[in-house]
Amino acid sequence: MNQPQAAHWADIGESTSVMGIAFLCGVHRWLGRWPFLLCLYPVVLFHWLGNATARRASLQYLQRLQAHAGAFERAPGWRHSLRHFRYFAETLLDKLLALGRRYPVAKVELQRDVMLSQVARGEGGVIITAHIGCLELCQTLADYVPGFRLTALVHTAHAERFNRMMRRLDPNGQVQLLQVTELGPATAVMLAERVARGEFVAIAGDRVPLRGGRSVRASFLGHPAPFPIGPYVLASTLGCPVFTMACVHAGDGYVVRFARFADRLKLPRGSRDAALAEQAARFAQWLELQVSGAPYDWFNFFPFWDQVPHDAPKH
Repeated sequence: MNQPQAAHWADIGESTSVMGIAFLCGVHRWLGRWPFLLCLYPVVLFHWLGNATARRASLQYLQRLQAHAGAFERAPGWRHSLRHFRYFAETLLDKLLALGRRYPVAKVELQRDVMLSQVARGEGGVIITAHIGCLELCQTLADYVPGFRLTALVHTAHAERFNRMMRRLDPNGQVQLLQVTELGPATAVMLAERVARGEFVAIAGDRVPLRGGRSVRASFLGHPAPFPIGPYVLASTLGCPVFTMACVHAGDGYVVRFARFADRLKLPRGSRDAALAEQAARFAQWLELQVSGAPYDWFNFFPFWDQVPHDAPKH
């Protein structure tokens, strides 16, 4: 008897309440962060109690992280999961503050040397990232490094209401969101033109494609998980340098880390599948390092290890 497959992450409905976020942002703006946090706790508890799928996924991730890296002093339980939800909620506020240029710059540590040299040469590239921390704070780099422009490939249909709010806060920012459901030839040509102008393209490496795409399996926190091949195919097609980017909590602020992943990615025709699997495994190892140091900053609240492609047949 076949086991029921887990829902694809894009089929798990958007539960973020924009009205609730707007209210909490108003509390923060007029009263400060501590009153905001007091109002936030009951909201987080409500969503934690009401979303069993996200709750189970959170606990599975935390337990596997503990088994793999010993990130906590004791075995994670419901309190750790609730804290995981709270970090996500606080990060939503920080995303909005970052896009509205209101997040304190002094609380952001930028490890950016590799990007400074790349921008100085007028060369673009592909940045592979993940759903960790407050990636919108990379806007801080755009503000302080003339010439840094970033196009982030996202599936905005999954959270369109939240993204509309973000666009209202920063309609002319150096960081642009581009909705894509698949990387077709027209999109590849457009992205190639941007990279040729010295711009950067960011793509997540920790969610399988919506449709028409393939994934490979790599070990993550001691268990095989599906990872998309899109970032490596795109980087190989564009023939440009590849970087990783992470932004996670550090003290009472964040640290934004950029690192070189590869000068060029080559996918030999005779061993293409093996090369894709190797790159996904390298990315999975990088992701393990990020979450081991910031365990509450990974925000994939769905059965990550049991993902299936969006258009895979249901049993």
